[in-house]
Amino acid sequence: MIKLNKILFPTDFSRCANQALAHALYLAEQYQAELHMLHVTASPESDPRLLTPYTTDAEALPGSLAEMASRQMAADLKMHQTDKAKIKQVHRHGISTAPEILQYAEENDIDLIVMGTHGRRGLGHLFLGSVAEEVVRMARCSVLTIRERKEPMPVETIKRILVPVDFSEYAQRALANAKEIAAAYGAQLQILHVIEETVLPAFYVGTGESFYSLVPGLEAKAKMALESLLKETKGPKITTDLHIIEGRAGRDIVKFAESHGADLIVIATHGLTGIEHLLQGSVTEKVVRMAPCPVLTVKAFGKSLL
Repeated sequence: MIKLNKILFPTDFSRCANQALAHALYLAEQYQAELHMLHVTASPESDPRLLTPYTTDAEALPGSLAEMASRQMAADLKMHQTDKAKIKQVHRHGISTAPEILQYAEENDIDLIVMGTHGRRGLGHLFLGSVAEEVVRMARCSVLTIRERKEPMPVETIKRILVPVDFSEYAQRALANAKEIAAAYGAQLQILHVIEETVLPAFYVGTGESFYSLVPGLEAKAKMALESLLKETKGPKITTDLHIIEGRAGRDIVKFAESHGADLIVIATHGLTGIEHLLQGSVTEKVVRMAPCPVLTVKAFGKSLL
């Protein structure tokens, strides 16, 4: 069973964050968890421009920002009309937002982080980066990201859960979590394996062909492996569909979710950092950035929800 005692909801008071707040409150109420509502502002030392809008007194600034954050948190909570969840409001200031979120999660033994992501793409993402992606990559607990939508998704509407599988031990952990979530929501699972479309140079075989087309019975073997993985993974019995496609994992997981109406994606992250992350990239981060539905990232290290 899923165990949730403490949920962390970082907010910048944007429309995106407000949509994620609905999900955080819903989970807190369903699992009777304590919700930590956290706002982080940059310190005056890191950005002197912060002095201008609020006060010219650097010593008084942290208190002024904390008071403003407290008022805005109260206003956001009032919009959701909740009185069932146990909520702790926290304001911090530091040089950078993501490290403060991660440190708070560690200090307070957080089980799940729920946060919004603006889903920037292209140059906008390249220049601005993403706090959500840094938290997804570095947090030692699971992270649920909610991408901003024109029409917010009803929090209780989870009927189809997509689980991308690469046959690693990390993917099995994600599948175990997905089974428990599916049981809680009465949802079905869509288990997806993407066979990477590696095209061999023409001088190897006389013409450019994909690895998929050169290995007889590859799809059948992949299906057998999925069936075996599903059987070996602990958890309740859930209605499940198995899917094997050829493509690029980061891109085609998102396309599959869109075309098959996934309400939630549960995916593992290997927790790569530094040069290893730079060279290999991250399928999970691409999915977090582009997915049309919420994404639950299950960590290969640290705390488990089970």
